Amino acid sequence: MFFKNKNLLLLHFIVFIWGWSPILGKLINIEGIIAYQLVWFRMLLTVVTVAIYLIITKQNIKLPRKDILQLVGIGAIIAFHWFCFYNAINVSNVSVTLVAFATGTLFTSIIEPLFYKRKFIRYEIIFGMVIIGAIAMIFKVETRYTLGIIFGMLAALTSSFFTVFNGLLVRRIPSSLIAIYELSGGFLVLTAYLFFKGEFTPIFFTLSTKGFAWLAILSVVGTAYPFIASVNLMKKISPYTVTLTVNLETIYGIIIAFILWKKEEAMTPGFYIGTLIILATIFGNSLLKQYMKKTLDI
Repeated sequence: MFFKNKNLLLLHFIVFIWGWSPILGKLINIEGIIAYQLVWFRMLLTVVTVAIYLIITKQNIKLPRKDILQLVGIGAIIAFHWFCFYNAINVSNVSVTLVAFATGTLFTSIIEPLFYKRKFIRYEIIFGMVIIGAIAMIFKVETRYTLGIIFGMLAALTSSFFTVFNGLLVRRIPSSLIAIYELSGGFLVLTAYLFFKGEFTPIFFTLSTKGFAWLAILSVVGTAYPFIASVNLMKKISPYTVTLTVNLETIYGIIIAFILWKKEEAMTPGFYIGTLIILATIFGNSLLKQYMKKTLDI
């Protein structure tokens, strides 16, 4: 029943891939690569991958100037989102970052109706508030990770914005073009920022072989394919459902991180209670949507 819809099944597969992103982020950090350095190389490698895909498929990449400017602006948001996400991992750990990232559900339940010009759905707000309550519980018992929680929530907020914006743009722009322009735009904006800050030193471009390998896997397998596929799914699934389902990344990531780094990732009972509440909310939303759809069809 839960995976009856093939689009939801594909979405869950993409989210499973994303569940490995924080794991790869931590492995890259272990190799001495810091957050903004990770984001810069990730965007560069992903842009190259998507560009190769567009060349092979011989797609026309021409777009009106207005659309290009919008996509570049969203790309800048994506760059900041990734910085917040991986910096949260740096200052806390994978588990805390992923749970804080789950606040995107509440943000999207507020942002989506504003841009889609529809009424607020009461149960979406309720589900979002339940997740915020779970986050507050975790905040209370894991005070040493306050900065990580803040960066994780900033990552969730920015994710909600570009998810909603892409949901609107994909109605008239192919997902592959959205990917190339957004990621290229974000890369250029980040490059300009780092250049004027004087961050481009020889050390910046010095990567270990293992660090570069993890970056390549993160960029090609963990970013290029799921980015295009997830944006394309926006034609068939609402941004709110996408954001809520993406919270499963929290579950996948926490389990994988605990297996790999048991001592570093072990948390208090309150943390896991909050995580279970988030998981129950995700499944509850999916079941309620299916029930309401069947009721309306009848």
